[in-house]
Amino acid sequence: MCDCRAYWFPDDCWAKRRAECYYSHIKPTRRYGGAVQRFDGRVALITGASRGIGLATAHRLVAEGASVVLTGRGQAALDEAVADLGAERASAVAGKADDPDHRAHAIAHTLDRFGRLDHLVNNAGINPAYGPVLETDPDVVRKIFEVNLLSAFEWTRDTVAAGLQRSVVNIASFAGTTASPNIAFYGVSKAALINLTQQLSYELAPSVRVNAVAPAVVKTQLARALYEGREDQAGEAYPLRRLGEPEDVAGPVAFLLSEDASWITGQTVKIDGGASIDPGGSD
Repeated sequence: MCDCRAYWFPDDCWAKRRAECYYSHIKPTRRYGGAVQRFDGRVALITGASRGIGLATAHRLVAEGASVVLTGRGQAALDEAVADLGAERASAVAGKADDPDHRAHAIAHTLDRFGRLDHLVNNAGINPAYGPVLETDPDVVRKIFEVNLLSAFEWTRDTVAAGLQRSVVNIASFAGTTASPNIAFYGVSKAALINLTQQLSYELAPSVRVNAVAPAVVKTQLARALYEGREDQAGEAYPLRRLGEPEDVAGPVAFLLSEDASWITGQTVKIDGGASIDPGGSD
């Protein structure tokens, strides 16, 4: 049975209308608490949101009153996500993040479906290269930068041109803040995204705030190669002794998007289980 009431959700909480509440499967200390519907009437566009951090962010925003449009490459996964979120508050457009036609269609669909666009989450990212930096195929490097960096810039540029006037959050990475063996160009692309966040925040102020988060290893499909078969060992490398969950990132993203962060822009928040304060770092 849904126990949202214990966490101060309003009586019309979307989760209460479901036979099996999403939150009942999350540890009590990590459920989405707070009565304030920070995103009531707001609309967010989230790229790369059929699973993982993007989908967790969508759940968080919908729980706080938002309507969301998700993008991703797989139509079936997006359809499942929309059904889980509730079709009255969620929609999806399938396509590749670095495809300009897909980008234009997703933005137009958002405005047609919900009549406005308040928030953007640039979550789409790839990491097809594992191994020494000097052995990386230059064509693969170009693709990493096209998706992880250039597409974030283009989504931001085009949503602002379409009327976005509140906030943007870029999903960077802890790998962009330090040397990252075996995923070097992923880290380089995220370091560039962190700097792009600063550049955009300066140029778009005061009408649009732009921030980023930099997660360490979170249990997603993208990061699976970094912990598969050794999850406990990988988690022990962090002071908090576990790997991240997508919901660990969704909360800070929601905060940065919200008016609670109205005097914060150009910042990158590390979500790293304490890795950045541990002299040993994380694996």
